[in-house]
Amino acid sequence: MKVSCRLCQASDSRAFASVDGRDYWRCSRCQLTFLDQGQLPDRDQEKAQYDLHQNNPGDAGYRRFLDQLAAPLAERLPDGAEGLDYGCGPGPALARLMGERGFPMAVYDPLYRPETDVLAGQYDFITCTEVIEHLHWPHLEWRRFAQLVRPGGWLGLMTRWLTDDAHFPRWHYRRDPTHVCFWKPETFAWLARRDGWQVVYAENPAVILRKV
Repeated sequence: MKVSCRLCQASDSRAFASVDGRDYWRCSRCQLTFLDQGQLPDRDQEKAQYDLHQNNPGDAGYRRFLDQLAAPLAERLPDGAEGLDYGCGPGPALARLMGERGFPMAVYDPLYRPETDVLAGQYDFITCTEVIEHLHWPHLEWRRFAQLVRPGGWLGLMTRWLTDDAHFPRWHYRRDPTHVCFWKPETFAWLARRDGWQVVYAENPAVILRKV
């Protein structure tokens, strides 16, 4: 049996693993691994899990965690660049970190900051930290990122990469019930080739792409 990939929409995804009653597929083209559509959590289940997260902007450990993306991204931004933190959560810590570096950011989150007016414009850079593993239909967000980033602008992503297929059943990242898409370095490289992005930085868990 084959199913359509929810990122590149190719029709040749194959069964990858069945673990703890959950079925996962792997796209043969873009290499995304994703949970079966019939097993996706609903919005209430997602919010209940997200509300357990302790994403305090003032927490030093969490700031160091986010700095894995913030530091290499800030090095590449021109003075005065303005951005959008897409999927900021209840405490937009990354927007605060970037603002402290001189890069003001608008924020958006479908659950916690749902004001869609910020999605009407374009930005010098977009950040999306610990979000893309939650996306049910990532092809829609990927299309939106291309619309939101100005030509020559930047997209900073943060997610733990899937690099060891054999370890997948025991992987802590898989056990979060809201983690439904798992990304490989090859996935980012494939998307960049298809859509005119350049991967300029890739060090697990951060990826920075430039729109060319």
